[in-house]
Amino acid sequence: MATGIGLTRWQRLRLIEIPLSTPTIFAGIKTAAVIYIGTATLAAFIGAGGLGEFIVTGLALNNTLMILNGAIPAAILAILVEFLFEMIEKMFVPKHLQQKIGK
Repeated sequence: MATGIGLTRWQRLRLIEIPLSTPTIFAGIKTAAVIYIGTATLAAFIGAGGLGEFIVTGLALNNTLMILNGAIPAAILAILVEFLFEMIEKMFVPKHLQQKIGK
């Protein structure tokens, strides 16, 4: 239809294709960021430290409190990153393409 109304290739890309693809692009970025945080937490298993160090030490000592001292902040960090990207997504995705929750 865009070709039928005379839009050039670049106009189609800028006005139609990029706005339609931004929700999918941001979904991929959010997923990658959360997976990255989980992977960084697991880096303690190879001696890289971080929040995973508490988890690894707690597993070795069978200490649930120490495991939670590493797991809870890592989970909160992942949730905060998710919310941060949600807010950024709301700025970039056109209003008519945003998901409406509850309808």
